[in-house]
Amino acid sequence: MREDVEWGSIPGLVRSAARRYADVEAVVEGRTRITYAELGARVERAAAACVANGVGVGDRVAIWAPNTLDWIVSALGAVSAGAVLVPLNTRFKGTEAAYVLERSRAKLLFVTGTFLGTSYVASLRRASLRRAPLRRAPQDGPGSGPLPALPHLEQVVVLADDAPADFRTWKDFLASGEGVGEPEVRERAATLTGAHPSDIIFTSGTTGRPKGAVITHAQTLRAYEIWTDLAGLSQGDRYLIVNPFFHTFGYKAGVLACLMRGATMIPQPVFNVDTALANIAAERVSVLPGPPTLHQSLLDHPSRDAYDLSALRLVVTGAAVVPLRLVERLRGELGVDTVLTAYGLSEASGFVTMCRRGDEPSVIATTSGRAIPGTEIRVADAKGAPLPPGAPGEVLVRGFNVMQGYFEDERATAEVLTPDGWLRTGDVGVLDVSGNLRITDRIKDMFIVGGFNAYPAEIEQLLGLHPDVADVAVIGVPDARLGEVGKAYVVRRPGALLTADDLIAWSRREMANYKVPREVEFVAELPRNASGKVVKGELRGHAGRVTEGRG
Repeated sequence: MREDVEWGSIPGLVRSAARRYADVEAVVEGRTRITYAELGARVERAAAACVANGVGVGDRVAIWAPNTLDWIVSALGAVSAGAVLVPLNTRFKGTEAAYVLERSRAKLLFVTGTFLGTSYVASLRRASLRRAPLRRAPQDGPGSGPLPALPHLEQVVVLADDAPADFRTWKDFLASGEGVGEPEVRERAATLTGAHPSDIIFTSGTTGRPKGAVITHAQTLRAYEIWTDLAGLSQGDRYLIVNPFFHTFGYKAGVLACLMRGATMIPQPVFNVDTALANIAAERVSVLPGPPTLHQSLLDHPSRDAYDLSALRLVVTGAAVVPLRLVERLRGELGVDTVLTAYGLSEASGFVTMCRRGDEPSVIATTSGRAIPGTEIRVADAKGAPLPPGAPGEVLVRGFNVMQGYFEDERATAEVLTPDGWLRTGDVGVLDVSGNLRITDRIKDMFIVGGFNAYPAEIEQLLGLHPDVADVAVIGVPDARLGEVGKAYVVRRPGALLTADDLIAWSRREMANYKVPREVEFVAELPRNASGKVVKGELRGHAGRVTEGRG
């Protein structure tokens, strides 16, 4: 593992950015505009408050909040004090958040007030009360803090001007650090090396309880130094960060990438197409990573032409099938110079492969690019033996970016990390002769039609070519004759009159018979998580209920 990354640690990166880009606009949030020097000062103040409140090197500090300036400052402040950051998904319910807080034994939590009509504080209190009878603080262990069911959680800081009893406001928390001087904060940060854990990213839990992937400072900095280089991010870029900060795409390919290059961050808490269009036009946004649906919604917005989007020059996408037409429209209709696709997962620092500038549109649309420097990928059979180009199998990854393991879970770690260092991703993929990776599906999503392996992502790619299909997801459903067949959930383009029979007939002309969906259901939108991935569990549940109803 290389540890001589230029900045040494994330607090080293923050200080470097504050010095190198001192007068450059760092963050724009509504009427608030701060420079990199001001951002650096705010982060040091937050770090001082963490130190004053007993946060030590290696302690876990969680954050449960949307994309805001306060998220950036509190998270970077905690990491600068030596803490290991534990971001919580903003779509979690109180019980889900409490599980991660308990599992990580977080000492401090930064939480938003009310977001999207939900009081996160109240949600957490309700979850704590339900769990309290089952959890009692040990006699010699942590005491009962603001949430008795979470005895290790000593403080909850609400990122707002008001906080309930036993919780603290953001302003009060910052004031508590005034007795800690800059030398003490710098000394604390100087104790961190690249080998120290920087964050624990909990997986989405689609295959069970969420597990926490432990990533170090060196892994994070090296990976996203590569990301900024391959993407071509540079000083002067204005980056609309819609990808959620709790995900590596938002925090690391967003906040940390901007710190590395002196780009301006414009956080957007929720994706709303009208807000995004207004931000792009008003702030002359030049960089807009996000899932394909984000870019599709911009292109299809009926008032798009009323906004000046001419500053957009860089789009990086992933997380789903990318239609070739989308790449062509971004370049042709919006004049975006660089459109890139990438692939990653939490267990590999969020970054494994990426296309390169200059790749053909067909390569960008149909693959996720090649392995990043310092890593290698392999497509293997069920026994782990490598497969030749063109053959589908499980994607394995080895390199500096592979996690240290799941937090305090040796058994789960051993299930995905081989003795010789390969990470089993659980994704099905195909490598071409040039080393470009095409993800065809999750192993668990594949279904078998009369003995043939059917990969939903491949079928979705083909269905996406139909001119009346705006969005699509495919799952396998039971079939008396063939065992399983495909069912497509389709979002029509505005004004389209496409019928299920039309699409099935079209599919028979465009793909092998076993891939053709036997059922088509039209929906207003597909259920997606905050990372842009379709939540196929919801679709399977819906399909099961429909089947039961027919029985």
